[in-house]
Amino acid sequence: MRDEFSTPITQDEKKESLIHLYVDGGLKRRDVVRQLAKLLGGTGAAMAALQSAGLGQVVQQACPDNIKVSESDPAIQWQNVTYQNDGVAIKALLARPANQTDPQPAVIVIHENRGLVEHIRDVTRRAAKAGFVALGIDLISREGGADAITDDVQRGAAYGRTTESNRYNDMYCAVEYLQKQPFVVWDRIGTVGFCAGGGNILFGVYNKMPLQAAVTFYGTPPPNPLPGDVTTPMLCIYSETDRNQAVRIGDLANSLVNSRVTFGIQVFKGTGHGFHNDTGAAYNPKAACEAWAKTIDFFNTHLRAPRT
Repeated sequence: MRDEFSTPITQDEKKESLIHLYVDGGLKRRDVVRQLAKLLGGTGAAMAALQSAGLGQVVQQACPDNIKVSESDPAIQWQNVTYQNDGVAIKALLARPANQTDPQPAVIVIHENRGLVEHIRDVTRRAAKAGFVALGIDLISREGGADAITDDVQRGAAYGRTTESNRYNDMYCAVEYLQKQPFVVWDRIGTVGFCAGGGNILFGVYNKMPLQAAVTFYGTPPPNPLPGDVTTPMLCIYSETDRNQAVRIGDLANSLVNSRVTFGIQVFKGTGHGFHNDTGAAYNPKAACEAWAKTIDFFNTHLRAPRT
């Protein structure tokens, strides 16, 4: 079976890839209609494909005030950084509280399948404004990085050329990079990821990545059978109409129960895949704000808990 985010080959795979890119904010509506029409043979077929995906009539919802965190926000400081892995410079955004005086827990932010785009940079800044050292990493750095590729379709293609092993290693090295920073509490590192990023995190925690907390938004679990030996506390967030993910939630829950690890699984009613992304077609402001608040609460609980 084709990997979820590898290069699409068949017409159905290309159709799903374009729709997914639209949901994640990589294509505007007029652009996805145009490309689907070219692929499927007409505008009618394009609209039918969107309708089938629950995107026939989309009213773009406004992002609530003060959700976005700009580069000039006085509450944070940030810089573009790189860390080395396998002789490759992995690009990242490092953001942290502006007036930080003591080491703080850290959060690694993992993008969808388009690299470190502006939306993920914004999410990284949000984590910093919440009081964490935040590192948004670019898992297409081996393909040049998101900043070197101007087209989101090509960014997705670049992600499809990466390997699960390399992505795991690049994430693991991000943990090691943070552990060396004097402004980070070295053994209080968590991660949050979206879509493909959520899947990468799930693969990571099932393969012993040294994390103290993990939050995944609509991430695909690794293939069955899932072992029952996860040690990282997890919060797994899903959307009601995301049928591809829903079929795996039960297996994931059973595995985490068998692991006897602290975890939560929440399905947000009335939402679709990508509901947290305020640049995409499925954005749901109410659910996104609630899910982000739960994410920060989860990190505060597990990364700031008093030591026993």
